Amino acid sequence: MTEETDNSRRFGGIARLYGETAYRRFLSAHVCVIGVGGVGSWVVESLARSAIGRLTLIDMDHVSESNINRQLPALASTLGAAKVQVLKQRVDEINPHCHVETVEEFVTADNPGEWIPADADVVVDCIDSFRDKAALIAWCRRNKQCVITVGGAGGKSDASLLRIADLSRTEKDALLSRVRKQLRQDYNFPRNPKRRFSVPAIYSTEEPRIAEAGTGSCSIDDKASHLNCGGLGSVTHVTATAGLLAVGEVLRRLSLPN
Repeated sequence: MTEETDNSRRFGGIARLYGETAYRRFLSAHVCVIGVGGVGSWVVESLARSAIGRLTLIDMDHVSESNINRQLPALASTLGAAKVQVLKQRVDEINPHCHVETVEEFVTADNPGEWIPADADVVVDCIDSFRDKAALIAWCRRNKQCVITVGGAGGKSDASLLRIADLSRTEKDALLSRVRKQLRQDYNFPRNPKRRFSVPAIYSTEEPRIAEAGTGSCSIDDKASHLNCGGLGSVTHVTATAGLLAVGEVLRRLSLPN
C-alpha cells in the first residue's frame, strides 16, 4: 500500500471536511508543540489525527502519577517515561507517515528560539511560566512565526466557557494577564488596549474554583515565574477541550489561502 493510499484511508474524513487543497496543506505542514502536558498532549493527539505531516514536540518533563487525571500519556505503564517519547510512539501508531521530532528540553526566557524549528508553520504554546511564555511569543512574532497560546486551565470545570480571542482581549485568566503585562513591559507590545497583539489565545471566562481549606491554593509565583497550582484542581474535559480548540485554530490557519 502506498503512503498516499494509506493516508486517504486514514484521513479521508479530513479531506472531505476541509477540502483537498487544505488536506494537502495539512500533509505537508509542520507544527511545533511546546509543553505536552494537560493541554499539549491533547494538541498532539488531535494534530496526529488531522493528517499533519510533521510534528516537533518540546518538553523535558516525565510522566508522574499526578498527571493521570488530565494528561494523555499518563498511564501506570508509562510512569517515569519522557512525555515526548510516549507521545511519539502514540503518533507512530496513529499515523506512521507523520515525521515526529522530539526535544527533551524546556523552552525558557533565556532560550526561546533555540529549540523551535525555523520551518515550523505554527507554534502552539502550552507552557505555564508567564515569563517563558512572553519570551516565546515575542520571539515568534519577531521572527514572523505563527504562534497560538493557551492560558491556564487550573480551577476551571466548565469547558463550555472556553473561548478564542486575541491575547490582548482575554479575561479572567491570571496567567495570560501576566503574559500580556510582560509583553508590554519588556517586548514593546502595544500598550493601547484597542490594539491587538495578533496572537490567538485559548482561555476560559470561568472564575477559577479556589481549593478548599487544607487542600492547597493557586497563585502567581513571582520567584518561580509561573502559575503555582499545586493544590488547584484540574480535569481532563477542560484541559483537553482547550487543546482541541487550539488545534481547530491551527487547522483554520493552515487551510487559509496563501
